[in-house]
Amino acid sequence: MTSASQALRMVRDALRSARIEGADFDARLLFEHVTGLSALDLVRDPHHVLTQEQLAALEAAQTRRIGGEPVHRILGYRDFHGLRFNLSPDTLEPRPDTEILVDAVAPWLRTRLTAAGSCQVLDLGTGSGAIAVSLLKEVAGLKAVATDLSAGALQTASGNARINGVADRFETVRSDWLADVTGRFDAIVSNPPYIASAVIADLSRDVRDHDPMRALDGGTDGLDAYRAIAEGAERSLAPDGIIGLEIGWDQKTLVSALFERAGYRLIDARKDYGGNDRVLIFAFKQA
Repeated sequence: MTSASQALRMVRDALRSARIEGADFDARLLFEHVTGLSALDLVRDPHHVLTQEQLAALEAAQTRRIGGEPVHRILGYRDFHGLRFNLSPDTLEPRPDTEILVDAVAPWLRTRLTAAGSCQVLDLGTGSGAIAVSLLKEVAGLKAVATDLSAGALQTASGNARINGVADRFETVRSDWLADVTGRFDAIVSNPPYIASAVIADLSRDVRDHDPMRALDGGTDGLDAYRAIAEGAERSLAPDGIIGLEIGWDQKTLVSALFERAGYRLIDARKDYGGNDRVLIFAFKQA
């Protein structure tokens, strides 16, 4: 018989031996997911015996992690901005730095809604829906349209809107950036692909082998999506609206210049938790 504490220790040791970064944390996540037992449960009953089914499931999860599959892909979900988002092969795994974009845009949307009585945001390349759904939870009364080229991503995003209780204010449109978007929006937000094609091979295997390539590859210089947004946003953005974008750590100057040429001005810039440039907010230039 194998106790819960023994099983957790075995998974942790196996991940450490395989030199998995964050082995202890990942072991804990996998253990809790498979067994349903929390750290407090282990304190209360460290000798709790796991079933053979639980042990087999834990070993399978351990094998997948050692094989390079990200822990949250194994779990099937990731928490973001205090909410839970299911993942699929069609969606990027939302990262904590993207929360900076939500935090930067939400106050503006809240003020806009209070002043105008209504407010609508467009989330381009929504993936799991993390940005749009988080904004809907932050700003009561806000409405969101989320686009993606992947039908699978839109299905996942719709499911995440439903489980987080905002489906009645969430709409999806299948579109290649702004190509099939109609109407005007108070704000446009996006975490587009921004990695240069030649750099993709150098990414960690957790990212390279498991995040959808469409959500990573930003073209030769990493700026293809920003060009598409800058060139097409004018017909979709309200005259006094804003555009909020996540960027790569070294892209602030390039993306700012690109939007400047398209008729926008930079009104805010935020750094991520590591101190790198991460979010830019643009508005139309004043006449």
